[in-house]
This record gives sequence, structure tokens and C-alpha cells, in this order.
Amino acid sequence: MATEQELSDFLKSIEKRAFKRSVYHVRDDEAALDIVQDSMMKLAEYYGDKPASELPMLFHRILSNTTLDWFRRNKTRKALFSNFSDFYSDKDEGEGEFDLLEALTLDNDSQTTQSAEDNFASIANVHDIEEEIQNLPARQREAFLLRYWEDFDVSETAAAMGCSEGSVKTHCSRAVLALSKALQLKGIQP
Repeated sequence: MATEQELSDFLKSIEKRAFKRSVYHVRDDEAALDIVQDSMMKLAEYYGDKPASELPMLFHRILSNTTLDWFRRNKTRKALFSNFSDFYSDKDEGEGEFDLLEALTLDNDSQTTQSAEDNFASIANVHDIEEEIQNLPARQREAFLLRYWEDFDVSETAAAMGCSEGSVKTHCSRAVLALSKALQLKGIQP
């Protein structure tokens, strides 16, 4: 059972990313804030007595459902899920958070600084990757981002998406294949 402090710490750790994810989905700051707050309230109210290790999976499932409810209320079926660069702000640097741009622009074996041209090309690559992820079908995008961005395993992703593990594997496989083909056409080698 999660203590109040564990629940509070979890909610503090997830709030920025959840808000940015929701803003990307609904493209409205106020609606995104409402969605995140509703999701946090539902987690605390209905699942606060669950073990702390289950909170991330439960929260992502609640957030996805709350977002879909928002779209249903607004009679919209197009749900967008994640944009890599939106997850972390400059404030997050130094907090031990993963920085996708840094990972793409730095070679692990070298400590050299990139030229401005190389840096611009890397940023352009990130935007191309984000665009292609956005173009994925909603379920493929959700599975891909939960597995490879949120680092959920197959069973956690299946629980968060409300589908079978086989469906998660299929969605992820199709997403990776589609991304690989689209990025190769743009000259980005995986």
C-alpha cells in the first residue's frame, strides 16, 4: 500500500510530463491542466491504496482515459499522444532527466563539441522524428511511446492501453517499421 507521502511524491514527479503530454494531445493549456488534475484526483481517490510500484501504470491508464473522455465530450476522434521535445523543459536539465536532443547529438565515445551545422541537423532530425511519430495511427503511437519513451514493459503497456500483450507487440512492431521506413526516406538512418 502506498503511503500518502509516496503518493504525493509520485504525483509531484509526474505532473510536468503529464501536463506536457496532455497539452500535446488536446492543444489547449487549460483543458490539459483540467485533464491532469482530474487524473491525479482519480488516482488518489480510487487507487491511493495500491502499492507504490503500480502507481505509474495506473496513472498513465487514467490519464489516457481522461484524455479520451475529453475528446469524446468535444466530439473529436483524433487523439495525439506525445512529442519528445515537449516532455522536458530547460528547467528539467540537471534533475537527472533524459534529454533526447543530447542523446541524439552526442556520440557516446567522443567528448567533442558539435559544429553548429551538425547541431542544426540533429535538431532537424528530432523534428522529423517527432513529425513521423505524430503521423502514426493513435494506437501504434500510444504503444510505441509507452514502451520506448515511458519504458513500460509489454504487460504494463497492455494494462495501460487496455489490450492484450500480443496487440502491444503488434502495434509496436508496426510503429517501428513505419518509423524506420519514413525516416529512411528522409535520409535518417536508424
